[in-house]
Amino acid sequence: MQSVAVLALSDVVLFDLAIPVQLLGETLRDFGGGTDGYRVRVCGLRPGPVRTGSGFPLVAEYGLDELARADTVVVPGFGDLTEPVPEAARAALRAVYERGGRVASICTGAFALAAAGLLDGRRAVTHWAHAALLAQRYPAVRVDPDVLYVDEGRVLTSAGLAAGIDLCLHLVRRDLGPAAANHAARRMVVPPHRDGGQAQFIERPVPGRPGDDLAQLRGYLTEALAQPHSLASMAVRARMSARTLTRRFRAETGLSPTRWLLEQRVQRARELLETTDLPITAIAHRCGFASPLALREQFSRRTGTTPGRYREVFGAAR
Repeated sequence: MQSVAVLALSDVVLFDLAIPVQLLGETLRDFGGGTDGYRVRVCGLRPGPVRTGSGFPLVAEYGLDELARADTVVVPGFGDLTEPVPEAARAALRAVYERGGRVASICTGAFALAAAGLLDGRRAVTHWAHAALLAQRYPAVRVDPDVLYVDEGRVLTSAGLAAGIDLCLHLVRRDLGPAAANHAARRMVVPPHRDGGQAQFIERPVPGRPGDDLAQLRGYLTEALAQPHSLASMAVRARMSARTLTRRFRAETGLSPTRWLLEQRVQRARELLETTDLPITAIAHRCGFASPLALREQFSRRTGTTPGRYREVFGAAR
């Protein structure tokens, strides 16, 4: 069983804090995949009450000494970003990383990791509304204001609120495999995977109605990934100009039509690698890649690993 410490700093955001507690600590309790899952403990600077952003106290059963025993430390968002992060918390976070542990943040929790020096030279993300402040205050951090989460190995950051769910599902997928992540997602009633590079903010996050042209187009493309599709051919099928299609697609998904299609192809490849023994060449063909090399290039760019290595790690869940 892996140990997770959730560090609640003053004015902690309750939604952020609840995500790892619920997703890592509760949703896997009845998972029958042969894993013990996680043991999650909420920690403060010291045991006792912690002020929340909602104005009422939260009681942390553990203090900073619990971080020394944790495999992973998650820092939820917290309140007044003009106040310095306590040195004791910064030192404890550094100690976790230096002994080989993993640290992660949700929303403005990234400011605590940055204050501890753990984001220097790394890509990182926080809520889009605070990204400029993070970049200004910590210029050594390569802030990406657009993505949902960033995985830098033993240092992970995520954007605001619901992106923390995506990050925690990513941790489960990494640690315990896709079956466990899918189980947790079903219990949370959320999609099992949203790519970390998906846009944080889109104009119209709710998908169109089944009768909408773009809903029909996306459904068709998902079922016909093996076929070639150009921007022009997609525009013809949607009965609109390429320019209008691109504008509306970005408004609904945060991505251009071609980028969205590529993400679907990579995601489908991941599913086939996890659940079948098909050769890489056959998977490339089924997902619409021109060659196994094209699949490898796009897959590696988005996952940080090769299709073969991905199958070794995640295909074992079969």
